[in-house]
Amino acid sequence: MKDSIDYKAINKESWNRRAESHYDSEFYGNDNFIKGKNSLNEIELDILGDVAGKSILHLQCHFGQDTISFTRLGAKAVGADLSDKAIEKARELADITGSDAGFVCSDIYELPNALDGKFDIVFTSYGTIGWLPDLGRWAAVIKHFIKPGGQFLIVDFHPTLWMFDDDFEGVKYNYFNDGPIVETESGSYADKDGQWEKEYVGWNHSIADILTSLMNKGLTITKMQEFDYSPYDCFKHTEKITERKYRIKKFGNKLPMVYAISAQNEI
Repeated sequence: MKDSIDYKAINKESWNRRAESHYDSEFYGNDNFIKGKNSLNEIELDILGDVAGKSILHLQCHFGQDTISFTRLGAKAVGADLSDKAIEKARELADITGSDAGFVCSDIYELPNALDGKFDIVFTSYGTIGWLPDLGRWAAVIKHFIKPGGQFLIVDFHPTLWMFDDDFEGVKYNYFNDGPIVETESGSYADKDGQWEKEYVGWNHSIADILTSLMNKGLTITKMQEFDYSPYDCFKHTEKITERKYRIKKFGNKLPMVYAISAQNEI
């Protein structure tokens, strides 16, 4: 049954239900964002450097804060997401902030049919590839959109985190992709007290699978980093180390929480 589940429909409904709540949440802090706060983190900004004048495709952009933040840094940015409600909110936010960011509603695997052009940078971050079953198809989409000599960057939560149960009491899930994980959640990371429930479908992907999928499409890995903190307080039982740096309290600095992989399109 899991193999035949319509994960796109389930996840689209799940993210449509999150969009309104997330847009208004304290977690995303839209009031400060509208006033000019940049939502991008030190990790991705340090790796990308100056993006002024560059074209950027932001995959799985949610309601577009990072996409708009790129335009505030002088880039020409387009965001894409499966959720039509999130894209509606992204366009609304772009209008409010006066950003020229563009947004496309599309399943990532179908994006080459919905969007034209090549980009200097393809970017995705924080909770993205766990919604995708096939990293080979994902890497093919990335390859399709990167200009020759262009850069791909993924910054995401480390796959070791997804092995644990929500309370980090023990290992519950396989580190490797052994099929879809179908669960029901109340609320969300941005609305932990939410009483609404939603079903979702996800997959775990190892670091080796991520690297191999990119290399198999002709992308050259130029940087691989791991970090012992998360810039988001989106897990249970965390402690704040410093501004925008959080760890699982019981593990301290012993657990990798985020990784970054940068790759170049040589052809």
